[in-house]
Amino acid sequence: MLAYALVLAFVASIVFTPLVKRLAYRIGAVDRPNYRKVHARIMPRLGGLAIYLSFIVTYLIYRPDGDFDKALLIGATIIIITGVLDDMLEITAKAKMLGQLAAAVVIVVYGEIQIEFINLPFNGNLEFGYFAIPLTIIWIVGITNAVNLIDGLDGLAAGVSTIALVTLSAMAILMGNPFVATVTAILAASTLGFLVFNFYPARIFMGDTGALFLGFMISVFALLGFKGVTMFALIIPVIMLGVPVSDTFFAIVRRLREKQPLSAADKSHLHHCLLNVGFTHRQTVLIIYAIASLFGMTALIFSQATLWGALLLVAVMLVVIELFVEIIGLAGKNYRPLLNFLKFTK
Repeated sequence: MLAYALVLAFVASIVFTPLVKRLAYRIGAVDRPNYRKVHARIMPRLGGLAIYLSFIVTYLIYRPDGDFDKALLIGATIIIITGVLDDMLEITAKAKMLGQLAAAVVIVVYGEIQIEFINLPFNGNLEFGYFAIPLTIIWIVGITNAVNLIDGLDGLAAGVSTIALVTLSAMAILMGNPFVATVTAILAASTLGFLVFNFYPARIFMGDTGALFLGFMISVFALLGFKGVTMFALIIPVIMLGVPVSDTFFAIVRRLREKQPLSAADKSHLHHCLLNVGFTHRQTVLIIYAIASLFGMTALIFSQATLWGALLLVAVMLVVIELFVEIIGLAGKNYRPLLNFLKFTK
């Protein structure tokens, strides 16, 4: 049954994408070149609508066992409407944030999904109480925007999101959660169908419609798969989403160091840094795919590790990330504390 669902989602996405491409040109949902972008011609940017439609069609036909249907569909539709409006009209950041908050509130209140507590590694629970709702909303909005931030090269956000979804599906299988395993696999198949048209050289962009939708869905599925677990298990989705999370984190570090607004746009994200080092467009995307895959495998290993093994894995991972960030200049050209320390100790 799942195999048929995956084939349907993939084929539906391939069918819907050219139709959405035509619609994008008709309604003016296009991306024009500027100094921050790497493409040199006008491109349609409504591709996320094709991912959404193929996922919804497959989901409604196969209806995986779960009691989350209405909240999931309403929240996803709010996000899609927000993204479509932005791709058409370039709405303000406040309006876009309002749409994300509305979708998150639907999940938290109507879907009754909250991070209420975590089990501490040695003893006891950490109860969040009244902070459970805002904490959950922050998680959803944060991951939604993290995926949006990496949508800077052909096929980048779609590929990284697919890797994260496949990892989520595998993790859900290990944890005995068939609903999350099924829906993440269906969404991954829908995204792969779109990637046929979106990989370099792209014929259509996913736009904010796709980036917001994928980020939102990944954040919600991660909550469904890992809610009410140990503190270290809560780290798993963060590791799994290592590329967008780390890119967002170091963008914040970079802007604080340079005394710029957190919302300021720049050309210093991960993909920009790799391009500046000298990699081609295609090479940069494939390198980030490889990094995302390593994060995914690390998350799977982490889920099966002992407490001390998990601690060691996190420590090694943080050191490797820090070295990589300093070498490519992701947090700023003069940000080299660990490299300077290693140089000093020689």
